[in-house]
Amino acid sequence: MGERPATVPVRVVLASGSPRRRDLLTLIGLRHEVIPADVDESAHDAESPSAHAERLALAKAEAIAALHPDALVLAADTIVVVDGDILGKPRDEAHARQMLSRLSGRTHTVITGVAAARGGEAHSDVEQVAVTFRPLSEEEIANYVRTGEPMDKAGAYGIQGYGATIVERIDGDYFAVMGLAIVRLLRLCARLGYSYAFPGTFRAASDA
Repeated sequence: MGERPATVPVRVVLASGSPRRRDLLTLIGLRHEVIPADVDESAHDAESPSAHAERLALAKAEAIAALHPDALVLAADTIVVVDGDILGKPRDEAHARQMLSRLSGRTHTVITGVAAARGGEAHSDVEQVAVTFRPLSEEEIANYVRTGEPMDKAGAYGIQGYGATIVERIDGDYFAVMGLAIVRLLRLCARLGYSYAFPGTFRAASDA
């Protein structure tokens, strides 16, 4: 029998300033640094929503990996799609109310692109989740917007906060709706040679 792969320290960098993504990496025990990537998030002509989310996640990971080639860089991008339209972060409270009115009582799609990079190698993928809102009154929407929670989130809601009271159903990866498809991301890390090991480290077979 071969030796058990060694558990090795690896510098993990999250290329995002999202508190939700930081919390999720902490939840699975991964010590990490936060170095947000500054990339143009404009959509390309004729680009599908899933391609858009994956491209941005990959761009973020590659941008930070180029500056920190010793690090395992993790990145993500989350968008909300309804009627084929991408709903990003609201510009202001009026825009947030408009988004929530559009999502009220309906099913939409949350797409989270994820990417992992180290040095000159990078891999990316997407997770898609169907999310259904319960019907919301104008007063409920206004009250929710006043909490401030919607203002920095795609689609103007957060499923892990007050938004939990307006989501009736999800079909798919809950963590992807929060902003980080953990299992899919760890699969990408494995393609780079780093497999997750409990309680929050990576195993690298090449270092065994």
